[in-house]
Amino acid sequence: QVQLVESGGGLVQAGGSLRLSCAASGSISSINAMDWFLQAQGKERELVATSTSDGRTNYADSVKGRFTVSRDMAKNTVYLQMNSLKPEDTAVYYCHADVILYGSIWTYAYWGQGTQVTVSS
Repeated sequence: QVQLVESGGGLVQAGGSLRLSCAASGSISSINAMDWFLQAQGKERELVATSTSDGRTNYADSVKGRFTVSRDMAKNTVYLQMNSLKPEDTAVYYCHADVILYGSIWTYAYWGQGTQVTVSS
């Protein structure tokens, strides 16, 4: 019913920048929070950044000052601008959204397929 499609990952040298995008489509009435998570090889998935529907943002300590999350409410799209990238940022990045479907009062969680970000030293 809802798809999240991510794009923008790739290989970059340390100190470089990447911009990730995640577009939600389907039977969407509204979206509450849209988030970015990362999962490094052999590790648990962890929250990187959150953008709420009322404009608030929140970041993991490890990315504060380097990453910026933004959102286009009209396009149901969330972005993650990643600057000053470090090798330890290497991971698969996943988009997550809390969606209220048309005709429903409940919030459902959806995930994107993930996009690989590799930062070389």
